[in-house]
Amino acid sequence: MNVIISASELASELAGPNPPVVLDIRWQLSTATAAGAAPFDGRAAYEAGHIPGAVFIDLDAELAGKPGDGGRHPLPDLEVFGPAMRAAGVSADRDVVVYDGGVGWAAARAWWMLGWTGHPSVRVLDGGLAGWSGPVSTEVPTPAAGSFVPVPGARPLLDADGAAALARTGLLLDARAGERYRGEVEPIDPVGGHIPGAVSAPTTENVTEGGRFRPAAELADRFKSLGATGTGEVGVYCGSGVSAAHEVLALAVAGIPAALYVGSWSEWSRGGSRPVAVGPDPQ
Repeated sequence: MNVIISASELASELAGPNPPVVLDIRWQLSTATAAGAAPFDGRAAYEAGHIPGAVFIDLDAELAGKPGDGGRHPLPDLEVFGPAMRAAGVSADRDVVVYDGGVGWAAARAWWMLGWTGHPSVRVLDGGLAGWSGPVSTEVPTPAAGSFVPVPGARPLLDADGAAALARTGLLLDARAGERYRGEVEPIDPVGGHIPGAVSAPTTENVTEGGRFRPAAELADRFKSLGATGTGEVGVYCGSGVSAAHEVLALAVAGIPAALYVGSWSEWSRGGSRPVAVGPDPQ
């Protein structure tokens, strides 16, 4: 099963006899688009127009727990996540397609969460809603309840100690922008820099200017140049476990399995007790 789906493929499947469940995960990292502006409202954007039949999922409330010692987007309580997925119509025996506004980070978080908890068939709409040329709807559907019961552990997961160890024994990729990795700027977390031994690998370089994933062969070459030779373990982190999920997805497109450090830099840098490296080199 492919991990991404094109807009034309999705349109064809939606018109077929067994359409997938479609989830809209529109979300933005920044809390406001400009000084004094209101925070981005994903639900309002969804209600203004979405792929027909799609159900809105709130990343902050349903795909993540409350910010705290585990970072800004820790794993959600499965007693919240499971009912949200079932209310959206998700069942283990029915394909799921997830999308967001186009960046792909939020959709990848949903893809990772569903896969980590055992769903066998989840794909991300390549290019998101921005690449969708079909009709949009303002009708909010009421799907029949699904039966999906999340069972965690189907995908590899790292904690802080595991990430630190992997940076020394395997390959730990930092999916944030290069300037944050180098410690030149840190707009969100308490301190800039990176986990010692981690390699800079901005997830923005996995996609074209139009927001679609680069071909699998190109991605495989990129990750090979970063040290993913296919013989060792690979892990990914970012600021809070969202854009890192997008890099795990890009690695999956390239045929490379990878673990996700969900707590990421927002957990690692909290409290100031863990080591921090700065500059362009991993060490």
